[in-house]
Amino acid sequence: MGLWSYEGKRVVIAGCFSGIGEATARELVRLGAEVHGVDIRQSPVPMASFRVADLKDPASIDQAVKAIGGEIDGLFNCAGLPQTFPALDVMKVNFLGMRHWTERWIPRMRRGAGVATIASNAAYRFQDRIAATLELAQTPDFDAGLAWCESRPDLVGDGYTFSKEAIVVYSLKRAAELARQGVRMNVTLPSPVATPMMWDHFVKVAPKQVFDAFSEPVGRMSEPQEQAYPLVFLNSEAACFVSGLAMPVDYGFTGGVNTGVIDVQKLLARAATA
Repeated sequence: MGLWSYEGKRVVIAGCFSGIGEATARELVRLGAEVHGVDIRQSPVPMASFRVADLKDPASIDQAVKAIGGEIDGLFNCAGLPQTFPALDVMKVNFLGMRHWTERWIPRMRRGAGVATIASNAAYRFQDRIAATLELAQTPDFDAGLAWCESRPDLVGDGYTFSKEAIVVYSLKRAAELARQGVRMNVTLPSPVATPMMWDHFVKVAPKQVFDAFSEPVGRMSEPQEQAYPLVFLNSEAACFVSGLAMPVDYGFTGGVNTGVIDVQKLLARAATA
């Protein structure tokens, strides 16, 4: 079995109905993994098992983890809500539920296992609010985290960007804490992706020019499989010494921002005018 193979690997994926999660699940099956999926809607991917689970509900999460059971070699966190949903629901799914789900799996992860979670390049400035997101990440459980969010509506905003920043900071923090256990944790920051969620939700709350701004400098949205491949790499044995990485998958957007080639505020102002 090579470093890139998933033959003999047992993995779990949350959010495999469509988009990046579906593409990731299909690639894992193709690579020989035993794949167990959860989502709120039935996945079209032929996996070893599928269960309905709602990341807004800790009891539903616990039931899914118990039903799948056993040990795993990889956890893929691909579920998420856009900002067309209520802010607290967005926080529940994108951060609080995802954290609860991940923490339930950590004791079941074999040495060398990895966690790969999707964030967004909307969180490219996550360090600006790291004190707040660390405070949220350090809340002891789902209910405490929810109470924290309820008490800070101005900080949470529509829930989307803040939840993505929080999942980045949580992942980096846990990566350091889990290193001696041999469990790796990484997160990707995708640029806008041409998925059903994009067309059904995101473009309803902002003009397409906003998403075009975050698709610079390549000038197009990515495809789901282009985001799936990095996730599969991060949990493979080929990435055995990669942990605590917030990995931009945006064809140069983050690099352009950091070097001044891309002026996001200027692009967003132009989008607002349009």
